[in-house]
Amino acid sequence: MFVEGTLRWQVTEDCPWDLLMALAIRDLAGLAGRAHPALPALQPAVASVLSRPSAQGDGRTRTRHAPLAGSAATAPDALAEQWQAWFEVASDRHRRLSGPLLHPPHFEAFDRAIDLQDAIIAHYAVAAAWADARHAEYTATSLEQHARRAADIVEVVREREHELRRQAGYFRLDIDVLPLAEKGAWIVGPHTVALSASLRDDSVAFRDWLRPLVAALV
Repeated sequence: MFVEGTLRWQVTEDCPWDLLMALAIRDLAGLAGRAHPALPALQPAVASVLSRPSAQGDGRTRTRHAPLAGSAATAPDALAEQWQAWFEVASDRHRRLSGPLLHPPHFEAFDRAIDLQDAIIAHYAVAAAWADARHAEYTATSLEQHARRAADIVEVVREREHELRRQAGYFRLDIDVLPLAEKGAWIVGPHTVALSASLRDDSVAFRDWLRPLVAALV
């Protein structure tokens, strides 16, 4: 995560591992058509394999190939509701940083969300491998392009300050950069926007998207 701003305003950018995990579990559990917010498909998609406890019951996992098509139709409403509650925590920077929820092998934080707990146990190994790879890709890109990405944010705010002939007032914006197949942005919380990696990688398009948002905030 990196932070740009002053004492008056702050923009954070991150690709949170917990949020990647939530989206991976969404797809592996067949919730893509039922979960809210309705974010686009993941790109690259999570591998179509299921992770199940071993026959010895020792908490280790193994994988087997299995089709995921049609699982959304049979997913219970409880699972979708429990997933949405998890997503709300994972997408909120302050709640997310208060303590990680994913503690294998039993995932005790979800003891009161049994359907979701079962889905996490079943799919954790595959989801974690995918999330690790995507988070590593984001970290490498962010480090390589840090100066340009910081300038995209700071210069848009300075443009607005120059236009208004005053300094920006207080505002906070948290940007979660995610590997989504569709280029765009989606509001997922009071201060939080989910942004496709393809939009963040396009400096011109990112600035064009950010300007009206900053104009509304400043």
